[in-house]
Amino acid sequence: MADSKSNFQPVKLFNYKGHNLSGIHTIERLDQMENNEVRDSDIFVVTYPKSGTIWMQNIMMYICMDGDLHTGESNPTYCEAPWLELSIKEINTDNRPSPRLFVTHLPYQLIPKALKNKKSKVIYVYRNPKDVAVSYYHFHKFANYLETPENLAAFLHSFLNGQVDYDSWFDHIKNWYNHRYEFNIMFQSFEEMIMDLKTAVLKFSSFLGRSLDNKSVDLIVERSTFKNMKSNPKSNYESAGFPNFDKSVAEFMRKGIVGDWKNHFTVPQNEMFNTIFQERMKDFPLKFIWEISD
Repeated sequence: MADSKSNFQPVKLFNYKGHNLSGIHTIERLDQMENNEVRDSDIFVVTYPKSGTIWMQNIMMYICMDGDLHTGESNPTYCEAPWLELSIKEINTDNRPSPRLFVTHLPYQLIPKALKNKKSKVIYVYRNPKDVAVSYYHFHKFANYLETPENLAAFLHSFLNGQVDYDSWFDHIKNWYNHRYEFNIMFQSFEEMIMDLKTAVLKFSSFLGRSLDNKSVDLIVERSTFKNMKSNPKSNYESAGFPNFDKSVAEFMRKGIVGDWKNHFTVPQNEMFNTIFQERMKDFPLKFIWEISD
């Protein structure tokens, strides 16, 4: 998603200020982050990779239209809510009118200092890490700028040790949560959005100080279903023609479900994951939903 005129080759992760990042990032852009301009009206969606970021781009774009949902589909969602940390030449993120929307996977340590003023709105969406790992594994096959794992077992080893783009899932969520008092922030479960998207949209709207009527909320929910987003070229990056995605081996929007890890993990892999999760997340207060009963 960086400069769409560039072709990415799989490269090993590089270390930036103690964090593992992939070749899609540029040092120049990352260096800008510490002192990057932040407006009081800015809205940031923070996620670890494969935790509903594209979904949130779509939802937040519609919420910020204040109910005028018929005039806002001229631009793709990645233009309306661009990635904070990536250099995209076609998108000038600084000159957009307020309120500006951003999405980011940045760990707490690399965010702009000005974001800690407690005025900009931050929404952190988290997903159970078993489904994150499975989705991230398939994404590595799809994204040309990431190394293709030998198999799921090899990828799980890298994932659990934080040897992936954007580092450790465990550190990412814990650092953002432990520093929550530095931000005007809310936390939202991906799985709860799956179970009741309308309630989530209403929570987001309230947090952002937006008043939407029931018709607008229902329309946002309808346009933000997995099926409708996947068929909408404005929402689905797969239709954008980025050369760094290989559509022949996987899909950008794959399943978007809860509990897909059960179709991939072996019993020993699940037991290993559970042991590490319990060790790393002991006493962590946010609750995780691992599957949804029919």
